Amino acid sequence: MMPLMRRVEVACLSPSGDIIDTPRLVPAIPAFEEPFAAFTRAALVTTDRGLVAVGDLWPGDRVKTVGNGFRTLLWKGSTMLVPQAQGQDPAMGRLTRIAADALGIARPMPDLVLGPSARIAHRAAAVERLTGQPVAMIPARDFIDGCAILEIVPPSPVEMFHLGFAGHEIVVANGVEVESYHPGPVHNLGLRPDYMDLFLSCFPHLSAIGDFGLPTVARLRLADLERVRVA
Repeated sequence: MMPLMRRVEVACLSPSGDIIDTPRLVPAIPAFEEPFAAFTRAALVTTDRGLVAVGDLWPGDRVKTVGNGFRTLLWKGSTMLVPQAQGQDPAMGRLTRIAADALGIARPMPDLVLGPSARIAHRAAAVERLTGQPVAMIPARDFIDGCAILEIVPPSPVEMFHLGFAGHEIVVANGVEVESYHPGPVHNLGLRPDYMDLFLSCFPHLSAIGDFGLPTVARLRLADLERVRVA
């Protein structure tokens, strides 16, 4: 049985400095959906030319990161989030809306809408106990509380994006720290060899999975922290 397929768009900066802009048809499974569904078009990030909507970024732009200054955007992926599409993971039809000031003053400002693969920075004593680091990236949807952070099903398709740099970075969107795309440990992708070749074809600026480098920020689920608090 053929898996459900999803059309994605890839734009990247080649080693020669040219921009490669190409579509791909990929299986609608998590390993292939995560790279394309973190930001909505209107999310605002800081560049060396001021605030720019994610949808208007282009490879070669210099984007401000947390802790590493301005970094060159090397890759941008996009796809359409289609609510209630038959056969897809239901999560791929839902967004997370974070109301203004929900995470602190001007975090975000204004409201921020994120996609199903977005992870945001979280600082807590339990994070340090589990990881030895002061911050971890947690799926935005884990914070849904039905009040200030809501799950929404859009009434029509929404274009989604993700951003890639030379390494694992954190960028600030509307005042909220959101991680750039990184596949994490290769075994977590769970891809058979032919799918791995297709996966890498979505990143034409890279020649091997190792070119992503090591993840620099831990990833957790909010439930992991709750277990630590209970213990």
